[in-house]
Amino acid sequence: MSSPAILVVCALLPELRYAQLPEGVEVLACGVGPVEAAIAVAGELARTRYDAVLNAGLAGAYRTSASVGDAVLVVDETYAELGLEGGGPLALPEGARLAARVDADPALLRRCAASAPSLPRVRGLTVAQITATDATAQRLAERYATDVESMEGFSVLRAAALAKVPALEVRGISNYVGARDRSEWDFAAGARATARALESVLQSLVEEFP
Repeated sequence: MSSPAILVVCALLPELRYAQLPEGVEVLACGVGPVEAAIAVAGELARTRYDAVLNAGLAGAYRTSASVGDAVLVVDETYAELGLEGGGPLALPEGARLAARVDADPALLRRCAASAPSLPRVRGLTVAQITATDATAQRLAERYATDVESMEGFSVLRAAALAKVPALEVRGISNYVGARDRSEWDFAAGARATARALESVLQSLVEEFP
């Protein structure tokens, strides 16, 4: 049985500095932000066929959801502030709808239940602007019922879904969402947590992927 073709996507390579990746796993540093991520991942998936895409990197956590240094598995992503201000329905012609939410692949999530049962499952929010005040953090948490914040998660999962490639997201918590002077920012702790999550998930996929 041949090894699966797996693409690991991070925003910047230093996010994966502690990860030991199996041979054959490809890494794409897509750049920072939802637009850069969408363009880079869509382009790569148009050029090369992969069996799975894993988005891995740092994230901020809302304070009641996770702690700095935790590793988490993101089950779905919502694109923040897309559509009508305030969150009301946006009327579009001919029944068109905004794509503002995307799920991780259910089959990959089931694999993680066996290979990485200790990874907490959380909901992700993708933002184009890092949250820097407690007021904004509270507003976003209440509106979206989210647990962690990143700048690329939605774009990576959405690009994979449109390319019909199973995708999953793991994150290491590097800070708390909100006021920057109380964020407890720790890049190394987040990167080490990312490595733990990524290695456990990759081991399962490499060994068990059909």
